[in-house]
Amino acid sequence: MASVPVVDLVGVGLNATDTLIPLAEFPARGSKVEFAPVPLMPGGQTASAVAACQSWGLSTRYVGKLGDDDAARLHRSEFVRLGVDARLIEIPNAASPQSFILVDGGGERTVLIRRDDRLRLAAGDIQRDWIVNARALLVDGIEAAAATQAARWAHEAGVPVIADLDEEYSGGDELLKCVDYMIVSRDFPARITGESDLATALRTLHSKYTCALTAATLGPEGVLAWDGARLLHRAAYRVNVVDTTGAGDIFHAGFIHGLLKGWPLERQLDFACAAAALNCTCQGARGGIRRVADVEQLMASTPRYEATRR
Repeated sequence: MASVPVVDLVGVGLNATDTLIPLAEFPARGSKVEFAPVPLMPGGQTASAVAACQSWGLSTRYVGKLGDDDAARLHRSEFVRLGVDARLIEIPNAASPQSFILVDGGGERTVLIRRDDRLRLAAGDIQRDWIVNARALLVDGIEAAAATQAARWAHEAGVPVIADLDEEYSGGDELLKCVDYMIVSRDFPARITGESDLATALRTLHSKYTCALTAATLGPEGVLAWDGARLLHRAAYRVNVVDTTGAGDIFHAGFIHGLLKGWPLERQLDFACAAAALNCTCQGARGGIRRVADVEQLMASTPRYEATRR
């Protein structure tokens, strides 16, 4: 059996093809609204984060399931183009995951998702060598059984685990026990802990699961993070927002890039905020992925929103 190469990042989680529907404003119930068609684009939380890291010079591996349709061929060709080591499991006669994304005039998106249950990645679908031969693991928790198995293997091997979570998933507590960097959506900490104050909820998660970092992404407000000693708020950068699709995915990619480069936490979070902001200036989950130099230029030249959190 051929050996599995060591990569900087392995991602286990969601892929999807995105159909963007740009609208001047969110449609009223019962209305008819015209829109300009946008080409089908590759997306998905983990797949997009992996694509960004690969484009920034990190070596990556992606593990996921696809159907046997044109959408699957789009994903495969994109992974080949980028140079991602893609470990893809194909399900015959199945449609690949698809998202329909309504984007209003302010760039805010609403996502409608269609997934064939046969495409859910199971723990038995993944191989240990795919996971432990990496410097970091990213999971999104949507396929909780596979994510938990991968996280356990990584945890046992000393590979840091980064989690991108926005919902409570079945069996999620077992996954959280293996997470080192828990970077979640705004409302996730309160739902898990019952604490209404975000800072308190982040501290509670950090203590309960003995993470290195707990953080919540806050859209235009940036990110709030607790590292066990400091509560850090890094404000978002002011850009002309076209589409917020993929902002969280690219934030995670930016954080991982900085983590593997050994940057101080403040710089990791600033780079992540800037990469996410830059992505929001274009259409699609990956439309605004630019060079590291472009992200750093945005950091140096772009004002931030006022920091309202302490």
